[in-house]
Amino acid sequence: MRYLLSLGHSFARLHVRLCHQSVYSGNANTRRLVVDLGEKKLEISSGRFARFADGSAVVKLGETSVMVTAVSKTKPSPSQFMPLVVDYRQKAAAAGRIPTNHLRRELGITDNEILTSRLIDRAIRPLFPAGYFYDTQVVCNLLAVDGVNDPDVLAINAASAALALSDIPWNGPIGAVRVGMIDGEMLINPTRKEMNSSTLNLIVAGAPSSQVVMIEASAENILQQDFCHAVKVGVKHTNQIVLAIQQLAREQKVTKRTPVKIFSVPAVMVEHVRQLASKRIYAVFTDYSHDKISRDEAINKVRLETEMELKEKFPEADVFEVMESFNTVSKEVFRNLILHEYKRCDGRELTALRDISCEVDLFKPLHGSALFQRGQTQVLCSVTFDSLESSIKADIITTALSGIKSKNFMLHYEFPPYATNEVGRMGGTNRRELGHGALAEKALRPMIPKDFPFTIRVTAEVMESNGSSSMASACGGSLALMDAGVPISSAVAGVAVGLISTANPEKPTEIQDYRLLTDILGIEDYLGDMDFKLAGTNKGITALQADVKIPGLPLKLVMEAIQQGTVAKREILGIMNKSIAMPRESRKENGPVVENVRVPVSKRAHFVGPGGYNLRRLQAQTGVTISQLDEETFSVFAPTPGAMNEAQDLICDICKDDQEQQLEFGAIYTATIIEIRDIGVMVKLYPNMSAVLLHNSQLDHKRIRHPSALGLEVGQQIQVKYFGRDPTDGRMRLSRKVLQSPAATVVKTLSEKQSISMNPSNSQTTGTDV
Repeated sequence: MRYLLSLGHSFARLHVRLCHQSVYSGNANTRRLVVDLGEKKLEISSGRFARFADGSAVVKLGETSVMVTAVSKTKPSPSQFMPLVVDYRQKAAAAGRIPTNHLRRELGITDNEILTSRLIDRAIRPLFPAGYFYDTQVVCNLLAVDGVNDPDVLAINAASAALALSDIPWNGPIGAVRVGMIDGEMLINPTRKEMNSSTLNLIVAGAPSSQVVMIEASAENILQQDFCHAVKVGVKHTNQIVLAIQQLAREQKVTKRTPVKIFSVPAVMVEHVRQLASKRIYAVFTDYSHDKISRDEAINKVRLETEMELKEKFPEADVFEVMESFNTVSKEVFRNLILHEYKRCDGRELTALRDISCEVDLFKPLHGSALFQRGQTQVLCSVTFDSLESSIKADIITTALSGIKSKNFMLHYEFPPYATNEVGRMGGTNRRELGHGALAEKALRPMIPKDFPFTIRVTAEVMESNGSSSMASACGGSLALMDAGVPISSAVAGVAVGLISTANPEKPTEIQDYRLLTDILGIEDYLGDMDFKLAGTNKGITALQADVKIPGLPLKLVMEAIQQGTVAKREILGIMNKSIAMPRESRKENGPVVENVRVPVSKRAHFVGPGGYNLRRLQAQTGVTISQLDEETFSVFAPTPGAMNEAQDLICDICKDDQEQQLEFGAIYTATIIEIRDIGVMVKLYPNMSAVLLHNSQLDHKRIRHPSALGLEVGQQIQVKYFGRDPTDGRMRLSRKVLQSPAATVVKTLSEKQSISMNPSNSQTTGTDV
């Protein structure tokens, strides 16, 4: 009894607690703010959904709503880096669709989801505090999509709000907007329809004090001054979003958690490493005879010797502390060399390019090929043409969200492990490869003619890598396209600009001093503060991607980076033009061919054949691809001119039908049954014609279910009447039924001899019309 009473009291307390929770966490606890972005209103809210998460927020624009949750573990991860995972998934239900796979569930992850996840990651990662090694997951959930407003920018803002409203240590918030340009006018968060007419697709994420943390852009070769203006306009509007999220955080009185351990290198160990190894590290970084491999080997030799001495001096030190002490001093020496002595480890000036060499037409069987070498970064690019049927077809969810149904230009970036002298897994595409390939594709796509008759695939395989392989892929891809004879409107080049900076001691989020580096090495990217990739033509910019590792960049520095990258881009184009200055006037002799074949409606069924038999036979025997453009026109794609010649001969044989031209409307002919089917019989009027279906309904006045009911057999000859061809599908119209009436008395026969040479004047009688 005592146990039952105790259990009853427990249930009572639980009931009271649950009731209290439901009242406290109801809609009355929801916070909502509206940000005025000109003609658009951005709504940010929290407190209604996913309240168990550390942070949750919903951002709405129009009728598109995106919810993002942020959860971070309270125990450090064993890996000594920021273990951040961003998952952006396109929900079919949010777009009012059902997935097309056999399970009707969301399966796998699409390229667009991966690219959007990377976009969000790059925007929020720089603002996590140094040494925060706690597993953190940001999940983006599309609640509703109206097909007008793109959810990717909303997801960035919702991720910012979720982190800012949580207790997770994060030096945000940030705001993000998309900027479009139509007829020189800047549009903030343009609709999907407006983006179809826009020459710019710029996403910019900004932190407090007009700091830029991320830029992602593709453009129709717009001028540098227009691009810079768009960045400034975008940053101005991101400030409004930042202020709104800060206000929400103040209203909710957010208190950030204090991590159990934020790792910091012991100062005494760092000082000991400075005394032991700084001069030797400096000697390696100022020895300009080193290349990537020999420099790494020399530094590793100093590392091993220093770490052994450290372990003897500090026997109780953690292994990671020993390693990080050396890394701290090595990074310090490397950066000070650039900041104070204006020296780079390969001897170049800060704005100098590495040695560049270009070569085209490497392999004759390829439709187009090029090798682009910049320092120790080497990329081999090849171009392949195929039919328009081979274009990429977007899944229904991506189509519903972005409106893109297919694309006939693609660039695939491959980074095998041997490119960096490593052993690794081959096959498949990781997120990095997908992101780098998408950037190079953005750089080249505006130059591809809209009406090009082929699907184009560019493969960029990195043979050697020592920094900026994605921009080398854009350069090599441009050369390969010109070698293939693709009439691109202008050559495209790309370059990466790096940054070495020092923070203001009084305001750590502000930069006190900095140096911009043109055409960065791999080590300059790894130990630097920014990877600013810019691509374009001599006229303007086609793509830009800025990855920032510090809490933000002032606008002045961004403008300088664009200017410095533009100067380098033009210098690279001058070198590329020495290899090939213009696209080839014609494609290679062994390249693919496309021709249109006009088939009259009356001949269409004969050309296609029963069940498409003739088309399948053509494609199987010659390797061509045939697609119907309209009622009378078929497009024939052949991989080689020889295949086209072979296909043309077969098409001529199929369409050769002199005898049918001499058939008389309303005449009666002797037909031979060649096949019995459930729905009728297949007959021929002369030996070399395609078989024609004579339906059960045209065999007899009586209703029959099978031709055997009339005693018909294969090889039997029957009398049929010819009524020309159907004007809609081109099928020959024959009837045996009408001959059962007394009116049909005259018969025309076609012997095998007559099928070779038939003259209407030799006919003995004329058919009678019904």
